[in-house]
This record gives sequence, structure tokens and C-alpha cells, in this order.
Amino acid sequence: MSRIQSLFNTKNKQVLNVYVTAGYPQLNSTLTIMSALQKSGADLIELGMPYSDPLADGPVIQASSTIALQNGMTIKTLFAQLKDFRNTIHVPVILMGYMNPILQYGFEKFCADAAAVGIDGLILPDLPEFEFESEYGAIIKKYNLDFIFLVTPETKPERVQRLDNLSTGFLYAVSSSSTTGKDQNMDAVNAYLQRLQSMNLKNPVLVGFGIKDKASFEAASKYSNGAIIGTAFIKALEGATDVTAATEAFIKTVK
Repeated sequence: MSRIQSLFNTKNKQVLNVYVTAGYPQLNSTLTIMSALQKSGADLIELGMPYSDPLADGPVIQASSTIALQNGMTIKTLFAQLKDFRNTIHVPVILMGYMNPILQYGFEKFCADAAAVGIDGLILPDLPEFEFESEYGAIIKKYNLDFIFLVTPETKPERVQRLDNLSTGFLYAVSSSSTTGKDQNMDAVNAYLQRLQSMNLKNPVLVGFGIKDKASFEAASKYSNGAIIGTAFIKALEGATDVTAATEAFIKTVK
């Protein structure tokens, strides 16, 4: 059983997944932040691999990616930093990124190296369903990595079912068709999540985009298994001289 499956078997409500850009705010702050997230009560960590053209990311996360790239973060550097992270980090960790730099690194090598250091799953928003089924899904499965697809309020029910069947770990319910960081109409989000809930999906559902504090986290968790916070946490780290203190203070505002 994967760490992600084990998590949802033991906790299926108000699961908190926190996104942080690897190499931000400093090149070497990633492991320190991960430790602080675990200590503060994050159930799952989503590590963003910085990329120069991230299609789903809003301006705050885009800016953090730019800084991380300027700091020198690369996939190779990230794997070197993560080499022994499982000695201290026990919560599930997912890598979120885009296909271009992964293909340059080598897709199978990427999956092998991710599995070797202890990564649990992948979110790749620009990996199309057809390519996943015809080529890349088998490689991801070979290395026992979970793969999480994204659905939106505009995704047709039959496609939601299909992406749910292809996903393992959980299904990422984007709260709207905007980029990350936008405020959301929670009434509309709730109606969307209730639709998903009524579909008896195979996977747990985590909601992302626009979740920023205790109120929005609890509202998003009402009709789902939990939520993903990214932009608000990146803002909390901006200019922080002590990333551990900044992380712990932020998580207290959510839980």
C-alpha cells in the first residue's frame, strides 16, 4: 500500500496538502520547510518543480518559480537535496511539474530517481490523457508512483469518471478554471464538489485553487476529503528570514 493510500485509509476528512516551490525562497530551504510542514500538521506535501512557463500557476507561484530557477534549482539538484529526506520526513510527498524539463531529464530516469529518493506520486498538468495511457502511465506504474489527474467544474461527468479511473492516490479537483491564487465563489465550489461526491468516485478528492485560510479550508473540506493550499503559503514565505517560524505560523492559521 502506498503512503498516500495509507494516509486516506487513516484520515479521510480535512486532509491538508501544502504546496511549496522547491528552491524557494532560498535554494536550500526546501527540506527545512518540509520538516516544518510535517511538524505543524500538514498531511501531505506537494513539491513544485520550478519551470519557466507553468500554465496552471498564478502570478505568485510563477514568481516563486522564477526565483527558484534564479537560485539554481533544477530537477537534478532537487533529487540530490532529497536523497536522504525519508530519514526525517514520513508524510507522503508528491512532485508537481511540467513535461518539458522532465522530458529533457529523461522521463524514465525521472521516475526511477523520484522513486529511489522516496517520492510517492506525480502531478503533471500538461501530460495528456492519451499520452498517459499510451506511453507514460506504464513507466509511472513501473516505479510504483501514484499519478493524480486534475478535473474542473467544466469537466464532463464521463471524463471525470475516466480520469478518476486513471488516477491513483487521489483526484485533484480544481475549484475553478482560473489559475492558482484566485478567490473563489464557495457556493459554486460547493455545488461542484457535491456533484463529484454524488459520483461515487474511486479516489479521494482534494480541492485546490483559492484555498488560503481556516475558513476556506473547512468550506472546501465539507464536500471533499480535504484541500490543497499553495499561493497563500508561498506568500507567507515571501521575505521570511526564518522559514520554519513562517511555516509554523501559517499552518496555525489553517488548522
